[in-house]
Amino acid sequence: MDDLAPGFRFYPTEEELVSFYLHNKLEGRREDLIRVMDRVIPVVDIYVSNPWDLPQFSGDLCYGDPEQWFFFSPRQESEFRGGRPNRLTTTGYWKATGSPSYVYSSNNRIIGVKRTMVFYNGRAPNGKKTEWKMNEYKAIEGEAPSSSSSAVPTLRHEVSLCRLYKKSKCLRAFDRRPSGVVIGDPAVQQVHHVEEAPRSSPNNLLTGRKCPTGEFILRRSWPSLPACGN
Repeated sequence: MDDLAPGFRFYPTEEELVSFYLHNKLEGRREDLIRVMDRVIPVVDIYVSNPWDLPQFSGDLCYGDPEQWFFFSPRQESEFRGGRPNRLTTTGYWKATGSPSYVYSSNNRIIGVKRTMVFYNGRAPNGKKTEWKMNEYKAIEGEAPSSSSSAVPTLRHEVSLCRLYKKSKCLRAFDRRPSGVVIGDPAVQQVHHVEEAPRSSPNNLLTGRKCPTGEFILRRSWPSLPACGN
């Protein structure tokens, strides 16, 4: 989609991912809509490839995005037979972290379930944790229950929607500001492409800490403010 102006990005909410994209993919009633969605979120067997190879298969609106990529992932044959999904790749494996959580609509109804996974290099139990992460979304079957309902929703497993991203130790690119612009608290500033941190003096209580991106996050010297990456 080369006709889009600079700055336009595919940046959906979780509700939009589940209620529109995943729901319409599962229903499959509108072929014209499915063709458009496939250009945005392609169908990829996400567990066959290593995470750093997946961005090249992303859709038109995500291709070249440095932060996140979206894919539809079909159910594996092992799952059809009642088994567990195979999350092994050639160099490592995906491991679920934490407990699954519900995805809610704007009117506070449960529309799906999200599971977060982390990629490890090597083989369990000696794998090495990487910065690659993924959110896997599954839609629910039938009418969405309210958040106060005690009923456990039934999930649809034919296709899941996956958001792939790489954990950052610093501020996301979307949140960056020009030199000298305050971010959040007036005491915190961000300066781009500074070779050296400013020297402290009695009249300058700002100290610099360099981030992995080559930027400096400036903060006042009191210890209560979070440093970069926290």
